[in-house]
Amino acid sequence: MIGLRRPAWWAWLLTLLGALLFLRLGAWQLDRANEKEAIMRRYAAADAAPTRDFAAVAERTPDDALPRLAVRGRYLTDRLYLLDNPRHDQRGGVEVYAPLRPKHDDRILLVDLGFLPGDGSRRAPQLPPLSAGEVSLVGLYQPPPGVGFEMGGNALVQQRTWPKTTVYLDLAQVAADLRTPLYPRVLALDPEPGSIYLRRHAMDFSVMPPSRHRAYAFQWFTFAVAAVVILLVLHRKPRVRSDRR
Repeated sequence: MIGLRRPAWWAWLLTLLGALLFLRLGAWQLDRANEKEAIMRRYAAADAAPTRDFAAVAERTPDDALPRLAVRGRYLTDRLYLLDNPRHDQRGGVEVYAPLRPKHDDRILLVDLGFLPGDGSRRAPQLPPLSAGEVSLVGLYQPPPGVGFEMGGNALVQQRTWPKTTVYLDLAQVAADLRTPLYPRVLALDPEPGSIYLRRHAMDFSVMPPSRHRAYAFQWFTFAVAAVVILLVLHRKPRVRSDRR
């Protein structure tokens, strides 16, 4: 009969801590999968929603809402911002933002024109000219890209020519740079056939989709089971055979 030797206290402790850690990591991966699926559903619902007037919604937008808005105004055509943080391909490129002054409004709305792919070189992509007249735009009124830690401080104040390039888009820095108040969100324009810009409303989860998070969760849960199995195997008593004559 196979029995078990009593493990040392430190063996129990290490196994317990390891199993709890693996279980926690697995649960975190499941939470991330659920969170991303919720975001994807929000964007899908927003794309199918009817268009509303910008002036009637922009001031009272709930934090979790992604309204699809229509706005008229004029671009500040000589004040473009390039977010140098490629996310669509391996050739580089920039996300292009243009300040828009809505009609009968003193504040500026930052418009996400879309992603402009690079050509594999370090040269900045050639920007198509913006209309100098009044334009009518439709897009999702959404939070700006996340802001991280910028080494070297505010990159915008250090540049004297336009367009200005940054690796993080901070609306407070853009407002200070333009010396004009900004709306707290950006307008991500709808896709347009024939446009040079790549536009995708939904967040890009192609690198780490929800299914991959669930695969990692299964992996962590397997590690938790393996930790317990290893403890039992290492403390298994050898089989004792009795010779019968």
